[in-house]
Amino acid sequence: MPRTLSAFLDESTPMPPKRPRRHSPSTSGPAAGERLKRAKLAGSDYSAWGWVGSEVTDVSDISLSHRLAACGFAPNSNLPLCENKYAGKSTVKPPQERPKEKPGHGELEDDIIVVSDDEAPSCSSKSCRSNPYCLNYLGQDKWEVEDKARDAFLKQAHLGENPIYLARDPGAPIGLKNLGATCYANAFLQVWFQDRAFRTGVYQCKPPQDSTQKFEESPIFQLQVTFSAMQESTQNAFNPVKLVESLKLRTTEQQDAQEFSKLFMAHLDTEFQKQTVPGLKSLLADQFQGKQVYGTLCSSCKTKSERDSEFLEIEVNIDKNNAKLEDRLNALLQPEDLSGDNKYFCSVCDGLKDAKRYTEFRELPPVLHVSLLRFVFDLQTMERKKSKNTISFPLTLDMNPYLGSKESRKIKEEDNAYKHNVYHLRGVLLHKGSSAYHGHYEAQVFDVQNKSWYQFNDEDVTKMDSLVSVLKPPIAREGSQSNAQRGRPKKKPTRIDDSDVEIIERLSTNKTHRTLTPKSETAEQSYVSSRDAYMLVYARDPGVSESRATTPVKEGDEHVNGVAALADIPLRAREVVNDMNAEYDKACDDYAQKEQEAKRRFEEKRRMVMDIYRSWTLSSRDDESAVVSRQALELWLGRHVTKPPKAGTDKDKHSSILVLSEDGSLCTISNADITCEHGQLDPTKSSHMKRVQKAAMQRISDEDQCHFSPALTSTDIYWRLNKPKMHEPSQQDPSPGDADFSGHVKCEHGGLTTNQGNRKRISSEGYKILKEIFPGWETLSSDDEVCPVCEALLHISREDKREIRKQAEDEKAKLKHMYDMAVISTTSAVEGEPCAIIPKHFASSWKQWLFRPTELQRPEGIDNTRFLCRHSNLIIDPNVASDVEGEVVVVRRQDYDVLENLYPCGPLIALESDGDKLISDIPVCEECRTERKSSFETTDLTVRLLKASDPIPTPATFHKDDTVVESRERPSYPITYGSRKVNGVRQSKRIRQVNGRHRQRKITITREMTVKELKIEIQNEESIPTIYQRLFHRGHELEDNAVTLVSLGVLSNDVLDLREEPEDVEMIESGDEDGAPRKRTDEGRAFGGTLLSGGDLPAAVPSTSSESHETTPAVETPIVVEKACPACTFINPPDVLMCTICDTVFNTNS
Repeated sequence: MPRTLSAFLDESTPMPPKRPRRHSPSTSGPAAGERLKRAKLAGSDYSAWGWVGSEVTDVSDISLSHRLAACGFAPNSNLPLCENKYAGKSTVKPPQERPKEKPGHGELEDDIIVVSDDEAPSCSSKSCRSNPYCLNYLGQDKWEVEDKARDAFLKQAHLGENPIYLARDPGAPIGLKNLGATCYANAFLQVWFQDRAFRTGVYQCKPPQDSTQKFEESPIFQLQVTFSAMQESTQNAFNPVKLVESLKLRTTEQQDAQEFSKLFMAHLDTEFQKQTVPGLKSLLADQFQGKQVYGTLCSSCKTKSERDSEFLEIEVNIDKNNAKLEDRLNALLQPEDLSGDNKYFCSVCDGLKDAKRYTEFRELPPVLHVSLLRFVFDLQTMERKKSKNTISFPLTLDMNPYLGSKESRKIKEEDNAYKHNVYHLRGVLLHKGSSAYHGHYEAQVFDVQNKSWYQFNDEDVTKMDSLVSVLKPPIAREGSQSNAQRGRPKKKPTRIDDSDVEIIERLSTNKTHRTLTPKSETAEQSYVSSRDAYMLVYARDPGVSESRATTPVKEGDEHVNGVAALADIPLRAREVVNDMNAEYDKACDDYAQKEQEAKRRFEEKRRMVMDIYRSWTLSSRDDESAVVSRQALELWLGRHVTKPPKAGTDKDKHSSILVLSEDGSLCTISNADITCEHGQLDPTKSSHMKRVQKAAMQRISDEDQCHFSPALTSTDIYWRLNKPKMHEPSQQDPSPGDADFSGHVKCEHGGLTTNQGNRKRISSEGYKILKEIFPGWETLSSDDEVCPVCEALLHISREDKREIRKQAEDEKAKLKHMYDMAVISTTSAVEGEPCAIIPKHFASSWKQWLFRPTELQRPEGIDNTRFLCRHSNLIIDPNVASDVEGEVVVVRRQDYDVLENLYPCGPLIALESDGDKLISDIPVCEECRTERKSSFETTDLTVRLLKASDPIPTPATFHKDDTVVESRERPSYPITYGSRKVNGVRQSKRIRQVNGRHRQRKITITREMTVKELKIEIQNEESIPTIYQRLFHRGHELEDNAVTLVSLGVLSNDVLDLREEPEDVEMIESGDEDGAPRKRTDEGRAFGGTLLSGGDLPAAVPSTSSESHETTPAVETPIVVEKACPACTFINPPDVLMCTICDTVFNTNS
């Protein structure tokens, strides 16, 4: 075996480093077996502008072939004829598969190079975007899928909203439209409608003889129509506008739902008394009215003094959080001890004695309304407040333990035989919102026909799986343990979406009980917990025996599954509903007919469009064709299935524009994005051009009535020649002696200008040519000298500039303090130092002039007359930021005296700071100031977001200083005129108050904007719902959403305070945080002036103009008599309709 070299080397001898191997150079040719594309061979690259400088050196030599090449239309262009991917057959023959070449004798297979000319061109939306021969990717996909294309076509057909979407679901209840703020009425109407006995009574009301027309205008008839529509309408919502108009309700004012219920029931009772059917006369009493007793028991002689009373609702206090309804009922019936200073005078004992005052329920109605006193009256602020305490109420309520005396209640509770007054929950009225003066009412009602719970939010009706899903416990086997016995955690309470109602489920732990038994020791009740529940409606179980009739309207009424049978709908009300349904059916039929016609047009259009774009591709470069903009073709393809674009603005005036005729039948699409100013093809825009078959373009014009303007062919190419800058298309060039150009050559003295950059010398031959074109042109000779006057002025101007700079430096030195501080802090002043006002625009112009004195004009002077009104008083308030910011600058008096020596100044407006505010010898004219600030069309308001710890603004705590706007651009410390620094100078108290930062938002308002519209703008900007917004202007809360801001005294650049009242508070505080008294909230007119007030007064607010005073007859002023409540003895104002404390409705006939 031969020995290698390493064998003769010593092991300690180091090995030399290994030399790196060089990589073989990569071959520039194709790999073995790859086809060689001739288009990529050197020298075969096609260039659209390759002829410039080689074939053509002069503009006159440019021929048609050169212009075609510049646009990519040349016969030898390397741009491929792309296959139409949407055509049924390819317009370009596919490449034929070549047989595989076999290697010759002595050749290897890797030595073969295949040269091919017939490879298929690569086509994609990116690579073919600028290819005029590729007509793919222009929007044809919009038409390929028939269903999507049909939907898009129908959307652009402007058929309107399909009324079939407003159809009522079979068997489902319908909603009621909100007319503005009538949700309180809608909620109760949904509850009353589900009471079949009450609905039957409404149906049975008959008009008096000879008064049918007047009866149809009455609320009782409109209630019949409303109930009939809710029962028989084919639409999913009904508009109760006629009912609201008959009651003369104001649709823009939110009212209390409980008050509406009492007053409307009182009105219906009056109408029922006029009926001849005996059952109708006592319908409300038999259906909703219960009896209770207020009594007093003397502790000495045991004498009882009782007073009977009727009730339509049981009013329950919820002054405790997380209370149960049964506990609140027990608290309501809890006796009150009368002792000490509150002893009872017993007529039997003839003296003051200890006693017990009690309340007892003697009789309960079939339908029990439980009013939860959410809105409590605060005696400290004399306002209503909403309680957000949570209350839990059962689905099944056993009222037997609460009926009768205390002793009888104990007996009934122990004896299960007394089960005549078991009630099931049938409705929950909700009030959404944190305030008693605004919010939204909704209702959750059990539909007796469908046996399902529904959420009613005006027009929106949502079926609920159940108000509470009662879980059935599994049958317990011997030895098994319940979840509670095993120590498992209890199930968390569930919450119903969009209802703020929390469900608490308690299940029986007894093995033998699988149903819920009220007040049973072996089975607990299912409870619903809510913070917004406002009223509960319970219906007596019809299966229990009770002496009192469940449906007192008619004897012999049959019950189906425990539900009272309905009376027939009144004939006239049925006719109204039938007419409404017929009108709706006709609207559905008309829409279906229009839709069918539109679908027929769609089939024709789709067939036509697809036939065109499947055959518009050129098969060869010599085919007769038209040139169209790519954007124009896209517009045409989307004309019937997409929204037409708006007309182009100035920035895109050369883009394609689609213009329709008035009836939409004719269409014109502009080719402006590929044409030049002469209306011909612009070679520089060739990347946007497409060549289309001439026959296809003719079909678009004939069949689709669409024209491309201008109509272009491949030969309509314009070659741009160099033109002078003054050249304008389609206009004659101006003369060189024109006024716009003569000043570049001749000066104002008629001589040659000193600026050589604005003039050029020309040859004598050029002069002769121009003289022939413009015979009236006269110019100067090149031998003429520069104007000596202008040269002297130029020398003088240099000296003047030095003087101007020196003047600027002198003024800067004399007014250094003003230069340093005036623009930085425009309204600051030092206590005790005299100051003056100058216009802000003068200070800004003066400072800019100091920077560039030779370029800018020196300010002319100070004119303060703009700050004085016609009474020679101030029209601005120096202490109000919105008046002075951007308008004035406060300078030291000594600086003003220097300005008077330098500039014409006047009149002087002197100021002086006392530490709290600026004082001027000239008073502020509030009349002219208000007039100036209120005369705006649009202006900006500053909305200042108060923190939770900030006190509620009141007129007593408001000062003008509060309107100081905090600017983010200002430094974090206030700058005064005493020094560049803060230390060492006492700051004005007014300035120091600005340090408390609040988040602010600038909002643009108009003169006609209302408070509601402003709150909507704030909601869009800050995402604060309008229901949580409390706006304050100068300490006054803006509570009326319907009035304009100008009518409330909001001025230009004013400041509003915004306080957010969060929804998740447990209880709205009874008073202000700072304890300061504030104006009592206006309770409004309530139902005054409506039919429910007992009179027939107009619903509108009476005018207070002079014209109304002239036409109003003089009446004798009535004697004011206060009203004492018969229930709680509270003395009420004479104009109220119900007690302020206990809400007892007063008799309007007394």
